[in-house]
Amino acid sequence: MGKHVILWDNDGVLVDTEALYYAANRRVLQRLGVALSAEQYRDLYLREAVGGWHLAAGLSAAQIAAHRSARDRLYEELLRSEPLAMPGAAEALHALAGRAVMGIVTSSRRAHFDLIHARTGLGPFFEFVVSGDDVARTKPDPEPYLRALAHAGRRPAECVAVEDSERGLRAAKAAGLECWVIPNGLSRGSDFGGADRVLTGIHEVPALLGS
Repeated sequence: MGKHVILWDNDGVLVDTEALYYAANRRVLQRLGVALSAEQYRDLYLREAVGGWHLAAGLSAAQIAAHRSARDRLYEELLRSEPLAMPGAAEALHALAGRAVMGIVTSSRRAHFDLIHARTGLGPFFEFVVSGDDVARTKPDPEPYLRALAHAGRRPAECVAVEDSERGLRAAKAAGLECWVIPNGLSRGSDFGGADRVLTGIHEVPALLGS
């Protein structure tokens, strides 16, 4: 295929953190009397990116901000204590090093990204990072990918995005990118009909890049 730039999503693709973020949201919402199911998480967080605070009726903006902060603290605790790297991610990145420019396009906060990769050691593989803190509108809006294209100085036809969620797929396609999807435990069952490829794992990416 000969793509020159790989734009990686982070959570759920390179690191197995999507389940940790679900757990943090589920535990905080549980305190509010809301049982957040995996299906609801897929719809509200991985498809539409609207979050779940509206499921707890009557919360003020200040209360939501406090609960969001509690969620973030819990998530950070999990990031410091649980295994993070997706199986095969380090091997795939090693195989691609020198063959492609690689960047990260994530909706996560930069602090969470830095915490994750301080533990994984994968950070040096990436030439640039576009985080949720860097844009006004996160996925499924194309803004993060458009910013990544500007960082890379390349046209969409020279790049491929690797995603795990519907909102990520929609963002990449809206930016004019080819997009490969690697479903994970939480995103399986989503509608990936618009993907250029649906892969079984990250180990497939190096071989496809050379095809």
